[in-house]
Amino acid sequence: MTAQVDAPADPRSRSDGLGWVSRAVFPDRRVVLAVGGSTPLGHRTVARYAVVPSLARARFLVPLGAPRAGAATLLAYNALRPPRVRAVRAAVGGLARLGAVGLAPFPTLTVSVPVGVPVAELLLTERLAAALGGTPLLAAFGVRPPDPNHKPTLQLFDGDGRPRGYAKIGWNDATRALVTAEAAALRALPAVVGAADHPVPPGLLAELAWADQVVAVIEPLPSAVRGVPVDDPPRVAALLAVARRGGPGAPPRPLAGSAFLARMTAQARRAAAAGAAGTRAVAAVEALTRRHGATDVEFGHWHGDWVPWNLGEYGGRLFAWDWEHSGPDVPVGFDLAHDAFQRALVLRGEPAAVAAGAVDAHLDRHGDRLGLGPAQRRLVADGYLVEMWLRTWRLADAGAGWNTALHPALLEVIEKRHCG
Repeated sequence: MTAQVDAPADPRSRSDGLGWVSRAVFPDRRVVLAVGGSTPLGHRTVARYAVVPSLARARFLVPLGAPRAGAATLLAYNALRPPRVRAVRAAVGGLARLGAVGLAPFPTLTVSVPVGVPVAELLLTERLAAALGGTPLLAAFGVRPPDPNHKPTLQLFDGDGRPRGYAKIGWNDATRALVTAEAAALRALPAVVGAADHPVPPGLLAELAWADQVVAVIEPLPSAVRGVPVDDPPRVAALLAVARRGGPGAPPRPLAGSAFLARMTAQARRAAAAGAAGTRAVAAVEALTRRHGATDVEFGHWHGDWVPWNLGEYGGRLFAWDWEHSGPDVPVGFDLAHDAFQRALVLRGEPAAVAAGAVDAHLDRHGDRLGLGPAQRRLVADGYLVEMWLRTWRLADAGAGWNTALHPALLEVIEKRHCG
């Protein structure tokens, strides 16, 4: 018989990454989470996790009781991770393979549910197992600092350690929109998989609404996939295949009258209704129209977050993941611009003004391979920077807060470019 115990505070009450992830994965308060201790009276324990390396510095929650699955949660796709993270995961994964994680000095998080209440009513993992065919699943998840733009992600494995999928959780307006957008993109992309030069996307295995959250389950990548180097030259042929959905190019059309410009104008006006920064965005779109409205450019799709860390290779094919910012009707070349901007901003830690200069240089160096002449290259650069600020506003407006690397600095960069 189980007994009621005085368990340590529920980790969902914490303000750190462990608290944030716990609240997203276990939102139902009928589920009892306790670090250490015994099973509460009237409950049964359904899962146990090692909190690695400690409560204060939690980085991973590793399922206990299935050594193969526990090891797989740490070792799968380790080659895609940064060296320091890779080393830690390899060391703990070795312990897990031996069944020794539970014996190591890691705190244990116990998950208990009331007796008589169906587990599928309470636990996301049970709903996901049903959605993927009914085979029991074990889940592991990384712990990140709280961030309204981040999505908790569950790694799903069967008891033998075979990857079954990755479940992304949209838990606020901003992340629900991103998860929904990625699911829509992945539903459409199978029609072009196999087209010459088009990167291989992961498949969408399931999408469900649960506890005021949107969850998309993404197909695992091949186990032997390797990330492309961060200094890898741009994959121009692949970018064109994404833009054209594996088909022929569309005839160039003027920026003025395009669906892209109409969408951008509408978003800037919505931003203006929310504050002075949006008024500046309206002026930026108007300046973009004056400068480039008569310029003809090809429109197509874009990945939306085309960067080396979202790309990998296996079997001579290029793989691309994280399609949550994908969309149609943008000037061809936006992915090339984004590649340059993010390498400067994220990898080299450069300010927005320097990152904007990197966009210009990247387009001048490679734009002719996309059919971009000087006028088109400037349109793509200017339009991309405005689109990036509007993306920043959309996320902030949906509750993610401002990206301080881009606001207000990027607006200032845009204004200076239009005055030049």
